[in-house]
Amino acid sequence: MVWFQRLIEEGLIPLQRPPTMSDLNTAVQQMSVRVRDAMHAALAALEGGDVEAARQVIAGDAAIDQMEEAVERHCLSLLSGRTHAGAAEREVRTVAAAFKVVTDLERIGDHAAAMARTTLRLQGQRPIAPFIDIQRLAALAGEMIDGAVAAFASGDAAAARSVAERDDGVDALYDQVCRELLSYMLDDRTSVRQAAHLLFVASALERIADHATNVSEWVIFVETGRRVELND
Repeated sequence: MVWFQRLIEEGLIPLQRPPTMSDLNTAVQQMSVRVRDAMHAALAALEGGDVEAARQVIAGDAAIDQMEEAVERHCLSLLSGRTHAGAAEREVRTVAAAFKVVTDLERIGDHAAAMARTTLRLQGQRPIAPFIDIQRLAALAGEMIDGAVAAFASGDAAAARSVAERDDGVDALYDQVCRELLSYMLDDRTSVRQAAHLLFVASALERIADHATNVSEWVIFVETGRRVELND
């Protein structure tokens, strides 16, 4: 398990002592930064038609998968050390929620890799329009990722709810992007293929925001012990 040893050496999994709750928060935050950066890198590659950068994003998805598995192992270690030691119920909920949080983060990484593959499919094509609104979508989604994971680390339920409220803005902007791209498809048949791929990218960004909302819902679970739907 060379990759697991490398994660230990990089500090994602402590070697000389049992893992702590602080270690868990750090690992989740590191993973969130990795997936957020992958999302932005994928969009930058698409905008610039940078095939090599897109391939780097795709290749980097394996490391994100490995980080997910490392955090899951971390969680199992924490649970095994706490269930028999009378750990506070909130701590146990935090560890259980972390299992779900890293699943959402891993899926964000998958969406970033899928966006990067769009660059390969559109290689050599000139953009049919500026990426302004898609950039705005990515910025909002990135802010939601950062906010949701920060709320998880601090246990701030109010901040988690605030993050989830931004999803309505993402949905509205996504609808606007869809309308714009559909109008391009109707006006110019030669733009259909590219517009369809850009619709896929916009959809991926909207789904990324949904995953950030899911993370926020797990913050509420940790603090209250109840699952809630923050955006029905």
